[in-house]
Amino acid sequence: MTTHALSEFPRATEKIVPVILAGGSGTRLWPLSRNNLPKQFLPLASRNTLYQDTLLRSSDGALFEAPVVVANEEFRFFAKRQAREIGIEATIMLEPDRRDSAPALIAAVRQVAETHGPETLVLALASDHVVVDAAAFFETVQLGAGIARRGYIVTFGIAPTEPRTSYGYIRLGSELDARGAFEVASFVEKPDRATAERYLASGYLWNSGNFLFPAGLLLAEAERYEPALTNAVVDAVANARQDLIGFLRLDPAAFMSAPAKSIDFAVMERTRHAAVVRASFGWSDVGAWDALHEIGDHDAKGNVTVGAVQLLDSTNSFVRSDGPLVAAIGLDSFSVVATDDAVLVMPLNRSQDVKQLVTMLKSSNRREVDEHLTAHRPWGTLQSVCKGERFQVKKIMVEPGGVLSLQKHHHRAEHWVVVHGTAEVTIADRAFTVHENESTYIPMGTVHRLKNPGKIPLELIEVQTGSYLGEDDILRLEDLYQRT
Repeated sequence: MTTHALSEFPRATEKIVPVILAGGSGTRLWPLSRNNLPKQFLPLASRNTLYQDTLLRSSDGALFEAPVVVANEEFRFFAKRQAREIGIEATIMLEPDRRDSAPALIAAVRQVAETHGPETLVLALASDHVVVDAAAFFETVQLGAGIARRGYIVTFGIAPTEPRTSYGYIRLGSELDARGAFEVASFVEKPDRATAERYLASGYLWNSGNFLFPAGLLLAEAERYEPALTNAVVDAVANARQDLIGFLRLDPAAFMSAPAKSIDFAVMERTRHAAVVRASFGWSDVGAWDALHEIGDHDAKGNVTVGAVQLLDSTNSFVRSDGPLVAAIGLDSFSVVATDDAVLVMPLNRSQDVKQLVTMLKSSNRREVDEHLTAHRPWGTLQSVCKGERFQVKKIMVEPGGVLSLQKHHHRAEHWVVVHGTAEVTIADRAFTVHENESTYIPMGTVHRLKNPGKIPLELIEVQTGSYLGEDDILRLEDLYQRT
């Protein structure tokens, strides 16, 4: 383990450093949330993605420093691109493997302590939660900051609206501030229905899983209760390396030696420094489709609709289409979710069972569990349009400045037709420009590359022909995004 005396760290900044945990999956929101595009990077509650809304909530320069985002390796370009889309430059810390929230958070907090000082306050936020009232959130954070500076790890507690069995609860201890801050008497795990009703009547709060604390205090408590985990993570930060621009890649060997454990189990349920601030900013962890019905804009009949939807004689339902028109008659308390390649239909009160359904789909090796028809790449998107025997048609969008790898295919040839923008094409030793309504041909086995040198997105239609058309028939020779 690499250790440093507190005097070796810089002095604390007065501002709060947001740490955004963006490595989750969210299978209960299938078919929209999938392994290759999880819910935090989807626009579920506003025009922005959940991740973007989380960044914006903690972007006021008067109170917050620039954020540190912890993301899984495969989502690094989502995290960077979506932050830049809303004008936020973040340090993206890459975890080489999912080890639950404790290693991820401890790694980010260690980085904050080294760059800003151990007394610096850290606001740890899940990237996939919804907050309805941003002003109330801001006020709650300010109250929490005062409590944290008194030597507490503060969590935000939500006043329950019903006896839910899918949330953990907090039992309140001594009052710390009359505006709604308390010591934590105990954290309690997800209860059965009868116990949840008793918690509701006794004034317990839901545990939101968002925290505010001095960096050094969290690190000290983590080392006290989980020394092996903390040592491994500190070594992973000490041996981290910069990757491209704005990525900090944690050392794989050290990080993966840390046991997988949540920050609740590792620290919060054991520390004597836990406090809770009662929050009333309209919170949801968007754990399932019924949550989106709950927080959505209801019509006069209690329905929430998103996208191309038409309902007749339907009540209290959630219907969303990210693809075809969905028309329904006589729905009552149902959820219907449609994408380009899958449709989910269920009673709203069965929303928690989607995870079980996804498990069944995995056992059948269904592609739809992991992949959308539109695949995201560091340079843009790739959408499957049509597929048959020995041919496939795809729509490719390359962002300005985006560059595909220098590559070749063993089993297919490709025809490219530019429909929007300008393409810079390299085929073998020849480089040339292809404009709108022009095309080019790449013979099988020929080294080639595609680049968008323009200021607008490049869109083209790719027609593949050959005996094998799988995405694994790519031999990358050079790659700007280090995927070789």
